[in-house]
Amino acid sequence: MGLDRVTVDDIKTARLRLRRWRADDRPRFARLNADPRVMEHFPSVLTTEASDALADLIDLHFERHGFGLWAVEIPGTALFAGFIGLSVPAFASAFTPCVEIGWRLAAEHWGRGYAVEGARAVLACAFDTLHLDEVVSFTVPLNVRSRRVMERIGMRHDAADDFDHPAGAGRHVLYRMTNARSVNHVPEHQDPR
Repeated sequence: MGLDRVTVDDIKTARLRLRRWRADDRPRFARLNADPRVMEHFPSVLTTEASDALADLIDLHFERHGFGLWAVEIPGTALFAGFIGLSVPAFASAFTPCVEIGWRLAAEHWGRGYAVEGARAVLACAFDTLHLDEVVSFTVPLNVRSRRVMERIGMRHDAADDFDHPAGAGRHVLYRMTNARSVNHVPEHQDPR
């Protein structure tokens, strides 16, 4: 994966703050995970216990990798709107090991461009700070909202990469983005002309 240990606790954009999780995020996260609109493309909504267990896994991921699914704060609007970030999938597939970009926002924050804005900042972190060679994203084919975000941030889909999720979650489409520096092998200090 081309990953040296770097810790990133906070990312800021024009409208968002992506940060490490706090204890008071958990009840808001549980409400988000209990919303059938948000969880439409997942096997089911999550109980509070399952949501807390997922939050525990997110915390553990930060401890292991130095990055993860950052909590989304919209200053002046929402203390917790969901998450946007990076994770290392725990399953084996043709494209793993890898780092995945993903997001989950509360429905009241949809349609405002927050996922795209946050995801672009996360990709910049992935390539410029973490020096990853590639970032992937995947979802079920019918998840048009997430697929639009993937396309708007510049990720590319090749149907030959689509796969059956090993956790029994059905067919998934795979999107990829490669770090331009790793493709061109141009050191940062060297002019590519």
